[in-house]
Amino acid sequence: MPFERRLPLWAGRSFALVGIVLVAVNLRTAVAALSPIYGLVDADLHGGSFGLGLLGMLPPLCFAVFGIVTPALSRRFGLEGLLIGAIVVMVGGHLLRGLASGFGILVLGSVLCFAAIGAGNVLLPPLVKKYFSDRIGQLTALYAVVMSASTFVPALLAVPMAHAASWQFSLGIWAACAVVALAPWLVVLARARRARRLDPAVTVATERGVGRIIHSRTAWAIMTIFAVSSSTAYSCFAWLPAVLADTAGVSPTAGGALLSLFGFRGLPAAIIMPILATRVRRTGLLAWAGVAFIIVGIGGLLLAPEVLPWLWVALLGSGPLLFPLALTLINTRSRSPHTAIAVSGFVQGIGYVIAALFPLLVGVLRDVTGGWTASLVLLLAAATPAVWAGIVLGAGRTVDDEIGAR
Repeated sequence: MPFERRLPLWAGRSFALVGIVLVAVNLRTAVAALSPIYGLVDADLHGGSFGLGLLGMLPPLCFAVFGIVTPALSRRFGLEGLLIGAIVVMVGGHLLRGLASGFGILVLGSVLCFAAIGAGNVLLPPLVKKYFSDRIGQLTALYAVVMSASTFVPALLAVPMAHAASWQFSLGIWAACAVVALAPWLVVLARARRARRLDPAVTVATERGVGRIIHSRTAWAIMTIFAVSSSTAYSCFAWLPAVLADTAGVSPTAGGALLSLFGFRGLPAAIIMPILATRVRRTGLLAWAGVAFIIVGIGGLLLAPEVLPWLWVALLGSGPLLFPLALTLINTRSRSPHTAIAVSGFVQGIGYVIAALFPLLVGVLRDVTGGWTASLVLLLAAATPAVWAGIVLGAGRTVDDEIGAR
């Protein structure tokens, strides 16, 4: 198959490498650029708290929907062609947000951006598999780190740019970043067509196996650790400062700093975990390590929140090492890019649906019970399925093995 005939790192794939990095830069900008300036946006467009809640729910919902449909679209347009289409849609979404004169236009532009990001989330793992099957750990670590950095940079620049120009400029300027990501993929697509890398016969031959992904225990295990990681992260980004304020007496400033600590802890994991996952045989142990961090961190917030809250937050922030682990396993437990995109869509589609629900459930339990104990117990219980996932992943089977045996 074409993806198996790979030469040394830079031979014929430098544009793919640059393209993967540039796409990773764009996979979080639309999410991170809006929330810091929502007050300015609301003053003009009057979205109110409902609008803020709606915009907060859109990312995981769009990621889920387009995570599910992207594998089917890729069979029609190919990995590279669909990614180019997603980038074009992203450019349009950023421009709509930058030109928004009403709240509805802002929502429409955001939906376009998040839909494109949802497709990009699913497409990157199989593209790594296709062009860098001999460097899966390194490339996954690289784009995971870039994604993490692209979360911080727009948030830091959003307010200064809004004050220097306007909030529309602060949102729309990211279209330029997306346009830059188009160039290398246009070259890659042209080369792939000339070399007949986009082989429709291969896609058709694997399509039946792809339809049986739901019968793979390994695919379900990867989805489980992805869902546990994403649910924990989304819930903490939504509620952790409030939890710390109510249970540990932490000030708003300190709560914000601890939330930053939670987010920063994911950066070392993004660097180390993909490389470990490609070199350690018993990857189930890595899943158990992630769930152990989550359980101990939440347990500390439940039993002794006022004692070393920074330690509990640091441990809790280490739990989402499951996220880069899941991204790596999508490739290492798939034998071809076609299986990888099916697994990627399955894992991220279902995983983001679950992740979208948890911040809401945590808030509802807080309102119903008047405290955070039930909410924290929910997060604690939700982490435990990752123990089962570790057992399944420890067997070392691939998705292709399991669906081929049926």
